[in-house]
Formats: sequence, structure tokens, C-alpha cells
Amino acid sequence: MSELTIAKITDVAFNQDGLVPVIAQEATTLEVLMMAYMNKSTLEQTLRTGTMTYWSRSRQCVWVKGETSGHFQIVRSAKLDCDGDALLFMVDQQGSGACHTGARTCFYRDLM
Repeated sequence: MSELTIAKITDVAFNQDGLVPVIAQEATTLEVLMMAYMNKSTLEQTLRTGTMTYWSRSRQCVWVKGETSGHFQIVRSAKLDCDGDALLFMVDQQGSGACHTGARTCFYRDLM
């Protein structure tokens, strides 16, 4: 049986651009909703406010999920993977969906 380990922000291995990939998963259904990125500042804001806050690589700015759509993601828990280079957030998805297309999840297209 493995021990419970408490991670700190200093344990996060941000990439050369200062970003870390983040998976948001619905806490009640375990459905994977989306993948995005955070920098240190947006990670700190997410942990402080309890609302998912990302770094938009395309717009080069802070992006509070739901700020324009009303489809907020409320944090239930956060985990850091074994290498420290990816985060998993369990969230309560507010509104109809997580995807900017209006879909419930960003993973709605079958590859095979």
C-alpha cells in the first residue's frame, strides 16, 4: 500500500514556457472534461479561489473558466502526478459543458 504524499506548488515541474498541463475531470461522473495549461500564478489563483483558472496559450492571458460562458469549474480536489509535470483536478462542472464548442466535454470526437 502506498503512502499519502502531500505535494506543494514547489513540487510542480513547469515546462520551459512556465506551464504545466492540467486535466479537469468531473468529480461525480469521472468524465474527463478538458485539458488546458496553468502557470504558477493561475495555479495559485485556482487553489486560492476554488475556481479553475488557466493560462490561455493562444491569447497569452489568464482565463477563468466560466467567466464569459457562466460554465464555471469548482475545485473539489487537486493531484500532482508522480513526475510532478501534470495536474489532475476533480471539479464540479457548472452549466451545460466544459468545451468552447458547447459540448459537455472537449473529448467528444472518436479517433478509433
